[in-house]
Amino acid sequence: MERRNFMRTLAAGSAGLIGASGNAIAAGAAAPASAAAGGDRAYLLGLLQKMSDPVLNAMSQGQLHKKFALELSPTWDGRDPAVAYLECYGRLIAGIAPWLALPADATPEGRYRQRMQQMALQSYVHSVDPASPDCLLWKGPGQILVDSAYYTNALMRAPKTLWEPLDSTTKQRIIAAIKGLRRIEPPYINWMLFAAMNEAWLMSIGEEYDPMRMNVAIRKINEWYVGDGWIKDGEAFHFDYYNSYVMYPMLVEILDVLAKFKGPFWNGKPDELQAQAVKRMQRYSEHLERFIGTDGSYPPIGRSLTYRTAAFQPLALLAWRKQLPTSLPEGQVRAALHAAHKAIWTEPSNFTRDGYLTIGFVGHQPELGDWYSNNGSMYIASATLLPLGLPESDSYWTAPAQDWTQKKAFAGKKFPKDYHVSY
Repeated sequence: MERRNFMRTLAAGSAGLIGASGNAIAAGAAAPASAAAGGDRAYLLGLLQKMSDPVLNAMSQGQLHKKFALELSPTWDGRDPAVAYLECYGRLIAGIAPWLALPADATPEGRYRQRMQQMALQSYVHSVDPASPDCLLWKGPGQILVDSAYYTNALMRAPKTLWEPLDSTTKQRIIAAIKGLRRIEPPYINWMLFAAMNEAWLMSIGEEYDPMRMNVAIRKINEWYVGDGWIKDGEAFHFDYYNSYVMYPMLVEILDVLAKFKGPFWNGKPDELQAQAVKRMQRYSEHLERFIGTDGSYPPIGRSLTYRTAAFQPLALLAWRKQLPTSLPEGQVRAALHAAHKAIWTEPSNFTRDGYLTIGFVGHQPELGDWYSNNGSMYIASATLLPLGLPESDSYWTAPAQDWTQKKAFAGKKFPKDYHVSY
């Protein structure tokens, strides 16, 4: 993959994304009145564009370090702030990978996506090129392990689009960088899944992998399952959204690889464990859907609240995988997520004047940052863009919109009662 070829592609720029109707989609703008595919999907595409354009335009040209002005939490712990660039790119690309992997087409969206694919690939090149100003931080604080897992998760979600087209030098550099992170011993919390994700990705591409890093993580997560869809983060239960940010998405996708490649497991069959994990994630997602208020608001609880709509990653992931439980019809989930997106993303100060995400929940609220928070961390919010990996013709987009649980409940309509589930 030669840089001059990428630059020719990128020279065309990223024009405003155009909807199927021929109308420009304002990034993050309110959806049209239509509740079917056109309105909800157009809105989400606008949000994808607004999140992605500044990052990929800059990094594909080796200018992310130059253009992405860092914002650190007021309680920042003093670690190397350069971790923010890996957080920014790794988390963003994980969320948009399914959309990037859609088949080529000649629509305005398709042409835009093709440009974004090329920028994403060139960004991967820069990320490990020691001569590039945008070579990411691969040696340093333990935080690197965390965000390397999002970086490799994207390659697992879109291998034919993001991995296979890369040149051999870049591939070897990425493999070496990921294997080099085995020097970081993860604590017995959600971090174990980050180490396991990297090994699962190595396994998926036929590279040497460490089964212990996967098996121990899976064992601990299952030991920490407390019931009714909820998992502890270590020995203590945290009432927060880490089941959404990390636990379920990474557990399920790691088990996907083990089940597909018949990987070794200490006790039990990976396919059975994978099916169990999906059922538990479905139950947890039933709770998430009930959290969404009539106006799209949801409980501002727990750590990492500034990750915004990433709280709903399991719903988005199940939608993309076509695994939503029967209790959650597609039109209902789409409408609920659309309301939650509008409740958060309507506030302009979620983004800087240069178009990058800020620290906050609804808008710029740096005081909500945790000791590990920077504006690169915020790009995990792209996790709720996962349904864009479904084409516009998919039933997720064409199913009639339905009221979600709280909207039914507070309108005096019939809605299902909720009971404990054992899996």
